[in-house]
Amino acid sequence: MMYELLYPLSHEIAWLSWLNVLRYTPFRAIMATITAMVISFFVAPWFIQKLRGKQISQIIREEGPESHLAKKGTPTMGGALILLSVLVPTVLWADVHNVFVLATAIVTAGYGAVGFIDDRMKIMGKNTRGLPGRYKLLGQFTIGGFAMAYLYLGQDLPKGWLLIRDRLAIPFLAFDKHPVTLPIGVYLAFAVLFVVVMSNAVNLTDGLDGLAIGPVMMSAGTYLIWAYVAGSVLFGRPLAQYLDIAGIPEMTELSIFAAATIGAGTGFLWYNTYPAQVFMGDVGSLALGGGLGMLAVLTKTELISIVLGGVFTVEAASVITQVVSFKLFGKRVFLMAPIHHHYEKKGWPEPRIIVRFWIISFLLALVALSSLKLR
Repeated sequence: MMYELLYPLSHEIAWLSWLNVLRYTPFRAIMATITAMVISFFVAPWFIQKLRGKQISQIIREEGPESHLAKKGTPTMGGALILLSVLVPTVLWADVHNVFVLATAIVTAGYGAVGFIDDRMKIMGKNTRGLPGRYKLLGQFTIGGFAMAYLYLGQDLPKGWLLIRDRLAIPFLAFDKHPVTLPIGVYLAFAVLFVVVMSNAVNLTDGLDGLAIGPVMMSAGTYLIWAYVAGSVLFGRPLAQYLDIAGIPEMTELSIFAAATIGAGTGFLWYNTYPAQVFMGDVGSLALGGGLGMLAVLTKTELISIVLGGVFTVEAASVITQVVSFKLFGKRVFLMAPIHHHYEKKGWPEPRIIVRFWIISFLLALVALSSLKLR
């Protein structure tokens, strides 16, 4: 919005020529980050107070670690503030006509709505069941399916995207020299499934104070770099062509959304760090996971994102392993799933688990970024 309203004035009014800076993506990414942080810092105290006043507090699992009983009464649904802090700066500083930005914002908001319903049902019912899983998945697949159907079946899309949308990028292999093209229907199904899985993986990770938001910000930072590089030109040559990765100019705008996610996450972490003053809730974790999934699909980094989001991957895998093992053999592999609860049961202090998972996430982000050049 700011870009579309103010940038044209730099050519029309002489003394506003300095607004020409708005055409530079890095400047708008920085402004999106700052805007998101300012919204979080200024709105959060009022928002937390309102949540306390309305007794919108976290429902604690009785079978969970005993240390979590002390968290009873902590406000939840703080993810609604994250959503506000992500979407408003994105609308302000990104090109809202960019189809990639629009689709990513819609999926993020839609998944946030599904999470809101889930959180609301938990609070109203005063239990941890919330929205039945089948309805939650139905909502996620429907929202993701509509967005992807347009991006993968529509025709009035960027020409460069039409050429690469059905191609799968293999990590550490040159995109143009090792083409892997899938039937468009297969790729569409894969893309939707990937976004849904990513959303739920982030949701499963959100079990300790600040545990999920740290890896989310590190992943968003990686996508920011990737999107900017994939859509940029250096010395007259597309960087994507030089690095032999998937890339078109329109991808650059996704870095604005990623930057807003980092800013919103930073502001939220100020209040969510141990011991948390507010919890994210499904309204935040499902939305952020959906946003990250869209960034991965639209930058053609789905497979390397399994490494980048390794913390999310392991958290989800631990739950699947636990359920399958118990149903087939009647035995539990972990003391409790997701795996961060396993370490709690082993006696690890909560801050140790959180910081170590952050460190692992940072290392995996570096590994993912190294694939830009190691081909």
